Amino acid sequence: MNLLSKKSLIVPAALMMLSAGNAFAKKNNPNIVIIMADDLGYADLSCYGSKKINTPNIDRLAAEGVKFSDFHSNGAVCSPTRAALLTGKYQQRTGITGVVTAASHRDVGLDLAEVTFADMMKQAGYVTGMFGKWHVGYPEKYNPVYQGFDEYIGYVSGNVDYHAHIDQEGYEDWWKQNKLQKETGYSTDLISKHAVDFIKRHKDEPFLLYIPHESPHGPMQGRNTPAFREIGKKKVDVKRSREENLVILKEMIEVMDEGIGNVMRTLEDLNLDDNTLIFFCSDNGGAKYADNTPLRAGKGSAYEGGHRVAGIFKWKGKIKPSTTDNTALTMDVLPTIADIIGVDAPKGIDGVSLKNLLFKGKDLNDRDLFWQMNNKMAMRSGNWKLVYYPNDKKAELYDLGSDIGEKNNLAEKQPQRTKEMTEKLQAWYKEVTKDAKKKS
Repeated sequence: MNLLSKKSLIVPAALMMLSAGNAFAKKNNPNIVIIMADDLGYADLSCYGSKKINTPNIDRLAAEGVKFSDFHSNGAVCSPTRAALLTGKYQQRTGITGVVTAASHRDVGLDLAEVTFADMMKQAGYVTGMFGKWHVGYPEKYNPVYQGFDEYIGYVSGNVDYHAHIDQEGYEDWWKQNKLQKETGYSTDLISKHAVDFIKRHKDEPFLLYIPHESPHGPMQGRNTPAFREIGKKKVDVKRSREENLVILKEMIEVMDEGIGNVMRTLEDLNLDDNTLIFFCSDNGGAKYADNTPLRAGKGSAYEGGHRVAGIFKWKGKIKPSTTDNTALTMDVLPTIADIIGVDAPKGIDGVSLKNLLFKGKDLNDRDLFWQMNNKMAMRSGNWKLVYYPNDKKAELYDLGSDIGEKNNLAEKQPQRTKEMTEKLQAWYKEVTKDAKKKS
């Protein structure tokens, strides 16, 4: 049975729904490069305000493309955002609502019936490659090669030792296609190396390249930080002072930026940069050592620091450099790509195309947006932000237009607005979870 047959037996109708009229990709169709950092703080890039971390290559993407000041991950932790990115849906519809943990979810994965952006582009004639973090399924049957990717090298867990490539529970976790295969090297450098190699090998055909980096997610390890995990043994990260970890964090982000620069230079050297759309974001807000200034809280939170992240689109000569305050989410990437390459997006998605915003500067239509992560939820309606704790029936209301740090709770002063938004949030959650319940 070949690599695609498992999925093709399950979802032939779903793939057909992409449109019988989807022509194979033309040679002048744009290449697509999607780069996702892991646990990157909102202000951990110099183009988003960092004074301590140097990221000249990502800064260049921002300077030459559209930089979002109000871009959001669909989740406040890793797995949900990745499910939303892959499918263009609120992740609740897919059943991936929280972290797929190495300890407790080793039998869980993204349903093969879901149509991913890789499925969509493969159907349109693109060669598809992914190098880096998967984190929406540990079992081999959920491997990326069954989810639309022709090529895959990376790890399937939430994080690995950057040198030993062992996950949090002591399992070996470095894959080539659907087989475990050891490889020597620092994970950030390996991910960048394989991405560059993919571009060189497929320079003469339209390609999709997905680069989900491990950096700067823990464990805190630089290029020369010793490996500490061993197969069969569960170990926590090495204890260091906060100052020492901040030095390592800076290196981790700067090495990632260096690799992104290598990808950009490869595209330029091969004269592909004027026909390649590059998208960069983080999977959620920054964790313990990150800088989320001026936002409240960080990874895992329903406050802005948990899900407002860097978001940048660049296409040389096609996208005019600008900064936008339009609000967009990770799930908008799939329909945007579909619109740009001229194919139908899968049915039943929640994201919207950003094409007219990127190419024409046309503002997005107003829409309500929602988040749910364990026992906390959130909703945006314009500049109004509701944070809701369903277990306690507690609601907070903020006006992000004047209070981006979410310091002034206006729920008591705006009881009707708070009530209406709470009811909308509850109705949304009921609606998006019904699909997942049907699959369970």
